[in-house]
Amino acid sequence: MQKQVARLKKIDARELSTIDANRALDLVVALMKIPGPSCHEAKIAQYVRRRLTAAGIPASAISTDNAHKKSPAGGSTGNLIVKLPGTLRAPRRMLMAHLDTVPLCVGCRPIQRGDSYISGNPRSALGADNRSGVAAILNAILEIKRKKIPHPPLTLLFTVQEELGLFGSRFVNIGKLGKPKLAWNWDGRGPHRITHAAIGGRTLSIAFHGIASHAGGAADRGVSAIALAGLAIQDLVSGGWHGEFLRGGKVGTCNLATIHGGDATNVVTDRTDIEGECRSFDRRLLDRIAREVERACQRAVRSLKNSQGQRGSVTFHTDVEYEPFIIQKNAPSVKFAEAAIRELGMKPELLTTQGALDSNWLNARGIPVATLGAGQVAGHSLNERLDIEQFLTGCKIALQLATSPKLYA
Repeated sequence: MQKQVARLKKIDARELSTIDANRALDLVVALMKIPGPSCHEAKIAQYVRRRLTAAGIPASAISTDNAHKKSPAGGSTGNLIVKLPGTLRAPRRMLMAHLDTVPLCVGCRPIQRGDSYISGNPRSALGADNRSGVAAILNAILEIKRKKIPHPPLTLLFTVQEELGLFGSRFVNIGKLGKPKLAWNWDGRGPHRITHAAIGGRTLSIAFHGIASHAGGAADRGVSAIALAGLAIQDLVSGGWHGEFLRGGKVGTCNLATIHGGDATNVVTDRTDIEGECRSFDRRLLDRIAREVERACQRAVRSLKNSQGQRGSVTFHTDVEYEPFIIQKNAPSVKFAEAAIRELGMKPELLTTQGALDSNWLNARGIPVATLGAGQVAGHSLNERLDIEQFLTGCKIALQLATSPKLYA
């Protein structure tokens, strides 16, 4: 241990945030060229594995879990996980990013235009979301190996199927991660911005079952499923449970988004299906919103019957899309990220997001993951670009967080 400390003192502190810009840019360009939409990440995972082993990471340190076998979407490979022992005595740190892109990125031809990279294929997005994050992490490890920089125990997690529904992080084999105490996810906005909270979501699936009858000759014998749906929606709106609302100081939203029912104008509709969602940063409020929607549906069923005293019925189902999380502003993962950002002369900015991240599921499993950015702009669109300066800054922050002794002193 004394030798390790002596070695650490000889390293110029500037080296911990100095990267080879050309190597980093070559790396991210190579990554963006490789197709890897959700469920088809095997090729990009193989490339990352090859770069790691070529740098001297033993094959035994690299594994793949079976998240794809648990995912409802299937897929070609699970999450890529790398566990490295530390050369310094310190808590384990985890760096993560997702491997997959949206399908629009297939066919990307990265070209430089001014201070950014764009896709030279006008029909393709760039894939900076999230190959920039993968590159920032991979580049940090390659710099560590090339310069022999001391580091704490490290876990690298490259997830699959993020774009499809966070399935890689949802079904990750948590036991393979080594219980990291500090963790960061590169899939955010500017490199100086730290996302420390993200909203949670539940799906809402409702099927109203009415009683069919002839709409002219026997309308009184029918129970309209559309009428049941309308009564339930009116109940939710009048009760303040649709749209955005405040309950107990917590903000929530509920949106019944699609409705389908009926086959002919001369038939009392016997089935109407509604799909929706609810969101909140508070898990208990999410559960309550789902309960209130179900209760409104049940009240609608009880309120309407036909001339023979018969009622319809309702089938209600809710599922967790992603759990909300809030990391306290004084939590180590946040404070360490702030320190790394300040080390580069920038002012850190804390953010919350109304969208979902892989961080949602890792935080739900007890790993305090804060999210940073590495230059991706306008993802999921043909206007996507990679801001070169922001990307290189993201790479420097990744190297700082993977190595800097100041962050755990």
